[in-house]
Amino acid sequence: MTLSTAPLFRPFAVGSLTVPNRIVMAPMTRNFAPGGVLVPEVAGYYRRRAEQGVGLIITEGTVIDHPAAANDPRVPRFHGEDALEAWARVVREVHAAGGRIMPQLWHVGTVRTPGQSPNPTALPVGPSGLSDPATRGSEPLTLAEIEGLVAVFGSAAASARRLGFDGLELHGAHGFLIDQFLWGGTNRRTDLFGGDRRGRTRFAVEVVRACRREVGAAFPIVFRWSQFKAQDYAARLAATPGELAEVLEPLVDAGVDVFDCSTRRCWEPAFEGSPLSLAGWTRKVTGRPVIAVGSVGLSRDISEGASYEPGVGPRFGDSGTASLDRVLEVVARDEVDLVAVGRALIADPAWVTKVREQRAGELLPFNRTQLEALV
Repeated sequence: MTLSTAPLFRPFAVGSLTVPNRIVMAPMTRNFAPGGVLVPEVAGYYRRRAEQGVGLIITEGTVIDHPAAANDPRVPRFHGEDALEAWARVVREVHAAGGRIMPQLWHVGTVRTPGQSPNPTALPVGPSGLSDPATRGSEPLTLAEIEGLVAVFGSAAASARRLGFDGLELHGAHGFLIDQFLWGGTNRRTDLFGGDRRGRTRFAVEVVRACRREVGAAFPIVFRWSQFKAQDYAARLAATPGELAEVLEPLVDAGVDVFDCSTRRCWEPAFEGSPLSLAGWTRKVTGRPVIAVGSVGLSRDISEGASYEPGVGPRFGDSGTASLDRVLEVVARDEVDLVAVGRALIADPAWVTKVREQRAGELLPFNRTQLEALV
C-alpha cells in the first residue's frame, strides 16, 4: 500500500446504526450448519472478526422459511427455535466484542443442486421456473405463491430485529431468487411482476416493503445486488446508468437504506465512458450509501479457479494478497461509503488490525483449504 488507509477508519452512520470504520465483513457461505443449525464454533468465528476491528459483519446467507429456500443441508436456517437460538448466540458474542452484525436473508430460487437440498421433494421456485435463460426447472410461481414468499421475508426481518441484530441484508444478487425476478434472462413474466425493468423490480420492492413494515423506519435495510450471476458472469441488469436507475430507484422508494454492490473487482468502471465503479454509479443514481465489494486485498477475483464440489459446496480459487491502493482511491474520493472484505477475512481474522497498523506485509493469502475450518 502506498496510499493512506485513514479514509477506511472514519465512522459511518445509517438509521439506528453507527459503525466505527468503513470495513464490512462480506457474507460468505461457510456450510457449518448441519441440519440448518449453526455449530457453536460459528459464534467464535464471527466474534474474532469483531475483536479485530471489523466495523460491520454481514453474516453468511441464511435461508428464509420456505421448503425450497436452501440448496444445501449445511446452509443455516433463519427460522425454527433451534436455528434462531444459534443466531442469537452469534449476536451476543459479536456484541460482547463491541461489534455490529446483520444477517443476510436468502432464498436460492431455482439454483439448486440435485440431491443437495435439505428438502429434496420440494421443487425449485422462480418467477418463470428458469435457473438460466435456457434451463427450466419448475413452473412459474403463481401470484399467491409470490405473496407467500414476500410474507416469509417479512417474518424473517421481524426475527432479525427480535434477536437483536443491528440491521439486515437482503440477498438480491448472483442469480438467486430476488435476482431471478430482476434479470430478464430468468423473468419472462408478463404480469405485474415482469415485463420491463421496473416491473421486474416489483418482487424486490414488495419484499423490501414487507421487511420495512416489520422492523420500523430506523432499522437499516441493506440490499445486495450484482450485474453478474453465478450462472452467467457476463449477465447485465443494466447496460447504461439510465437503465440502472430504472432498476434501483423503486427500491429506494420502498425503503432500502444501503446498496451492497457485488462485483468481481470493485474498482473497475461499470459503464463505458465513465471511470465510476458499479458502487459509484449506484450511489450516483440512488443517492443512497453504498458498499463496494470484489477482490479487496486479493490478486484473483472470485471467478478465477472457482468450482462447486458436490458434498462440499462452493470452492473459491487460491489467491495471493494485493495492494489496496485502487480500493483506497475510490474511498478517498467519496465514490463509495463502505468496503466489504470477503475471502481475505476468511484467511486472516486480524486483517483489519494489520491494515490499520500498516502491516501489509503480514497479511495472509487465501487458499481454498481455509474453507474447511472456522479460524
